[in-house]
Amino acid sequence: MKFQKTICDISFSEKVKIFSYDYLKCCIYISNFKSSRYLFTKMLFSKLVGASQVLEDFLDFHGAKNNMNLYFYRELSAAVRHLSLGGYSQTHILNRLDFYGLPDSETFEKQGTATLYFLRKSLTRLAPVIIQEAQRLNISLPEDSYGLDDFPGIITGETLDYDIDDIDKAQQKKHIVQIASEFLNISGSFDDLKFYEPYEVKDILKIVPDKVNEVNMRRFEMLVHNLQSSFDTYVIHGGYKFGNKKLKDLRGFFSVVFHLLQLLGRLLHFYERHLHKAGYKNTYKKVQDRLSSLIDPDELLDRTINYGLYYICYFLAKGKELAQEILNENVERSSIKVSVPVNLGFHSRPSLLVAKTVQHYGGPVELCVGEDRFDASSVLDIQWAGGKIQKENLTEVIFEGDIRALNDIKILASVNYGEDTMGKGVPLPKELSYLK
Repeated sequence: MKFQKTICDISFSEKVKIFSYDYLKCCIYISNFKSSRYLFTKMLFSKLVGASQVLEDFLDFHGAKNNMNLYFYRELSAAVRHLSLGGYSQTHILNRLDFYGLPDSETFEKQGTATLYFLRKSLTRLAPVIIQEAQRLNISLPEDSYGLDDFPGIITGETLDYDIDDIDKAQQKKHIVQIASEFLNISGSFDDLKFYEPYEVKDILKIVPDKVNEVNMRRFEMLVHNLQSSFDTYVIHGGYKFGNKKLKDLRGFFSVVFHLLQLLGRLLHFYERHLHKAGYKNTYKKVQDRLSSLIDPDELLDRTINYGLYYICYFLAKGKELAQEILNENVERSSIKVSVPVNLGFHSRPSLLVAKTVQHYGGPVELCVGEDRFDASSVLDIQWAGGKIQKENLTEVIFEGDIRALNDIKILASVNYGEDTMGKGVPLPKELSYLK
């Protein structure tokens, strides 16, 4: 069945008033207050997101991005949407902070509050400008405004009874192992981005957007979202009061990282799309300058990197030890006997491929040579073992540990660890594509 578009006889000028109504009503509400301290609740942020997105879509459909008269009004709606989405995520983090079980939460809360203040301040500055722009465009303003009662905070003094909990739910080890392994892999991906002192703006500009940008952060956001979704589906469905504390704490780490990535993605999008190299045409540059006068790009970058990215890296690093502990407790163990690389033994290439296989899964694996045991995740350890193997003229060795890694080591051994007898590389089976 073909989708039927709804077309009516109402003119653009009449419709823009309709699509601006809730959006402008929110702006009037914000403009009526001198302090934003108690003004911006999750409910208000949600209303701003919805109202600004509907307006932005309407304007885009009618070509506002290529219209001098309406371009600034359109850009203001985009600014409200992305800042509100960031504000919603940051408010959620602060509301849930007591449940995450995070280390050093006091400093994190202080920095998070400063970030939320920046977002609220920016929206407060935008609101009167949006009203003025609407008046310039002859878009009639709503006669009434929202009140504080329309946007209550999410927190009350009551707590519902915990009469459904996860304490007796069968926690399938394979899912726990998979989630812990994936957490370790994601954490490892951020190793190059870790930093220990705040960046100056000039240094931030060296990594944004070339190294840190919306595209790669959104990719990580999806990976962490999948991690949280798998956890809630297969490990602990809900609740924080009962159940395995280690698992609850691990969820706290990747949950806060997920919401920080949401914040980061929105702020990076806004900076890259609306404040950074907005375009070569004079109209675009003028609007960029007007937005920059309302929303400080330097402060936005500071909150994005020195708060958002910093704490993503920080909590991923802090969670690694717990994830490794959970992985070691739940991983299925076994042992295999495989051949030694023909002719050249465990030199650089075979040692590297074995170590990368073990690192990929994250579980413990040891290479056993007689009474000696070597860490199979370490290239150096495997090469030390290689010397002993060569000295004793062994043709087979035993690996013990994580059965997932052992299965892949068996496949690796079947193709002589990725090389021919002369040491030249050969194609790896598709099951080992992650080693390429």
